[in-house]
Amino acid sequence: MRLLIEQPRTMNSGSSNFLLVPIPEYPVLDCVPNKNVKIVVLGASNVGKTALIVRFLTKRFIGDYEANTGALYSRKIHLDGEQVSLQVQDTPCVSLQDDAEGLYCQEQINRSIYWADGYVLVFSITDLNSYRTIQPLYQHVRRIHPSGNIPVIIVGNKSDLLRARQVPDHEGKALADELGGPYFEASARENHESVQAAFLFLCQEVSRALGGGNGEKRKGGLHLARPKSPNMQELKRRFRQVLSSKVKSATAL
Repeated sequence: MRLLIEQPRTMNSGSSNFLLVPIPEYPVLDCVPNKNVKIVVLGASNVGKTALIVRFLTKRFIGDYEANTGALYSRKIHLDGEQVSLQVQDTPCVSLQDDAEGLYCQEQINRSIYWADGYVLVFSITDLNSYRTIQPLYQHVRRIHPSGNIPVIIVGNKSDLLRARQVPDHEGKALADELGGPYFEASARENHESVQAAFLFLCQEVSRALGGGNGEKRKGGLHLARPKSPNMQELKRRFRQVLSSKVKSATAL
């Protein structure tokens, strides 16, 4: 698969280099995609959902982000020799209720689950509580999509932090087997290949599930608003904020 993205630009500030990585929407191509592949990334707080998405789309790791409000990233990609329109929906965090069985889940997340064709369920291998949200989160997805096969993968992020590991690899695999999806351990910080492998697998599964259609599912008569897509100005503003905070920290030292 070949991702069509712009080359990142580097901004210099003193002796440090800070990366400004534009994430443009659809680049101009010669033909219209045959399929729309829509993926949503779900998980608890501080598991690295946004970092995984940015790593996948840009091959770069940015350590600091604003609070996640749920951005939609759009691309045209080539997948198995076919041009595909890919949309990846970031989401705010979910959390367990006090009884550790139900979920606190914003309506925005429910709409994203209903909208999507494939699901990335993310936990951090350094946070046992984030792992415990995965099964009820999957059950929540199944309640919204009670019939049919759901392309889903389980991702254990932060695999570079082995000394802080709280979730053994075999427990991640066992949970994924129980839920009927593959398990990937990945590091958004250290290993682009592991992130790429996970997202590409799900893209291919969704593409196969869509078959010859254009990826537009009927929603049973319900009208759900399309998740908001950030424009270039908004994304540049986010990276400038990260840059500014790092410069201030360096000046304070």
